[in-house]
Amino acid sequence: MRKDSKDSKDGNDSKDEPVAERDGGVIAVTRALSLMEAFRVGESALSLAELSRRGGMHKTTVLRLARTLAQSNYMVQTDDGQWRLGPAAGWLGARYQAGFDVNNVVEPGLHELVKLTGESASFYVREGDIRSCVARVEGPQSVRHNVRIGERLPLNLGAPGRVILAFSGAKGEPYESIRSRGFHISMGERESEVSSVAAPVFRTNWNLLGSMCISGPSSRLTKAKLEKYAKSVVQAANKLSYALAGERSAATPPVVSKWHP
Repeated sequence: MRKDSKDSKDGNDSKDEPVAERDGGVIAVTRALSLMEAFRVGESALSLAELSRRGGMHKTTVLRLARTLAQSNYMVQTDDGQWRLGPAAGWLGARYQAGFDVNNVVEPGLHELVKLTGESASFYVREGDIRSCVARVEGPQSVRHNVRIGERLPLNLGAPGRVILAFSGAKGEPYESIRSRGFHISMGERESEVSSVAAPVFRTNWNLLGSMCISGPSSRLTKAKLEKYAKSVVQAANKLSYALAGERSAATPPVVSKWHP
């Protein structure tokens, strides 16, 4: 592929390679995808200049990519010269949603948590005034905290429920502190011999989906260990949130941005 001489003047394009591949990916495809990802929820159209700014690419590069995407209806140019996502982008999203199963995304994250901590990992969602365990991966320990998939538990007892309440807007303490630090540790709150640490998981438009946690006997999961594992739980929850909600936006909770790799 020939390098565009106009683009070579731009700092973001000066590293183009004669064969447009780097780090195992095709640069043109990566740039085209980043162009479509420049649109935030609720934005109907963007100018060429704004697309250039958000994508970190020269205007000539953006224009060339936009025109190419328009050929397949992934982008459309409006009468006033601005650009918007085209119907093909909507069809792609609809096909993704139709085949999407949240457990296909949740369970790998739980398995990773078990591998990192050696404790059982669970995912909870809110159902009215209770929380329900919708996914769980058991840890390798012979003595562990037992929870069944589908089990319904109180929202106001235990780290997973407290996290759900906090990021649903509950007032006062401990919810203000939970929102500030992005996780919660519970020791013997729901069951006297059980400890856990949980973090929130977000979905499309950065709305709360539920909470991810590890749990186990308090004799093994001391406060020091829970504090040590908190970062792993938060990182796993954030990774899942980005998989479900997409890139950062104005709606991304600060605690997620703070812990993002």
